[in-house]
Amino acid sequence: MEKDDEGIRLTPAQKKARRSRNVAIGIGLALLVVIFYVATIAKFGPAILSRPL
Repeated sequence: MEKDDEGIRLTPAQKKARRSRNVAIGIGLALLVVIFYVATIAKFGPAILSRPL
């Protein structure tokens, strides 16, 4: 059984929208990581950076 269709083709506008959405998700995720980092430093204080390894 062989299919001749090639699947869904996106228009240039849809590709641009997808890329914009992906960039927004990436920025949001990076911002969340920074917020968690800052919250951790605020909770434990700056002494967490000068502990013995």
